[in-house]
Amino acid sequence: MKKPSVLVTFDSMKDANCGYFSFGKGLGDALIQQNKGKFKLNFYLFKQTQYLFNGLVDILYLSKLDRLFFRKKNEFEVVHLSDQTCRLRPSKVNAKKIMTIHDMNKVHLKFSRPHRIKVYLKKLGKLISQCDKIVCISQFVANDVKYYFPEAKDKISVIYNGADKLISDENHQPLFKPTKKFLFTIGLLSVQKGFHLLPALLENNDFELIIAGKETPHKQRILEEAERYNCVDRVHIIGQISDEDKAWYYKNCSAFLFPSIAEGFGLPVIEALYFGKPVFLSKFTSLPEVGGDAAYYFDNFEAEHMHNVFTNGMKDFVQRNRSKEMVIQAEKFSWDIAASQYLSLYKEYIEK
Repeated sequence: MKKPSVLVTFDSMKDANCGYFSFGKGLGDALIQQNKGKFKLNFYLFKQTQYLFNGLVDILYLSKLDRLFFRKKNEFEVVHLSDQTCRLRPSKVNAKKIMTIHDMNKVHLKFSRPHRIKVYLKKLGKLISQCDKIVCISQFVANDVKYYFPEAKDKISVIYNGADKLISDENHQPLFKPTKKFLFTIGLLSVQKGFHLLPALLENNDFELIIAGKETPHKQRILEEAERYNCVDRVHIIGQISDEDKAWYYKNCSAFLFPSIAEGFGLPVIEALYFGKPVFLSKFTSLPEVGGDAAYYFDNFEAEHMHNVFTNGMKDFVQRNRSKEMVIQAEKFSWDIAASQYLSLYKEYIEK
């Protein structure tokens, strides 16, 4: 009996340093492992993709012509567009179509121009209308989609991302090694990540701050805040890092900080929780879903409030020995669980 054929698009994995790469690798590996022969899986990738799933799945490479005519439009029962960038247009395939939406951050950014938001919503709305099922990676994102596209509310569900438990090699040393106790964060140096708010937390202590991630002009704003709080010598912006370095920083930091105002999920939070570290998050967007009752939250971004939350949280973490609570929270998010839920969706829509 012929197995149903499923195409999953992972073409946003082109850049190995972006969140979509981690998502694609984690979910793709788990889909292969959890599939157990139920479907003929096919992954849609750029030829330049660094990770090809160890040759365990059929690969279909993206062609620029696919936007005009997709040569395999009739070969799949289900096509899963695994993010909303959709280089493969839903209208170009004859199959049941599932699309994962990771965020609608643009509508939450104060500097987004109204006409650009209007164009963005029109484009996203068209994609949603062409799909049979919409999966959001958090309830926060699902609520956004329902608010802006109420006509789609009956085809929306939530499947949380998983997270890899990074392994720290005992012998590994990072390229930059702090000399004192340090706080850690990672992500694109953009305004919405809120990293410019973190130097204030170094007041009246001797912590260093490590900020890893792709640099942007916003780096200067972070350094200006470091000057304001007289801690320039303790703020280290180190650029993009390897997974080995990242694991070292998670393992050895005193706390993980993530005051973002625009997150569809917040994968670094789970990575830090797996190491049993206290995490300090903004209370906004999806982060409370990820941090749960284990995390400490900034209710606003006033320097005094943030400093109080941090100081009291660090004391509470030590006094109540909460490291195990952090790990338990992280274990709620698994790529195996996510893959199993997606595979169930594929089966449901194949049978419809």
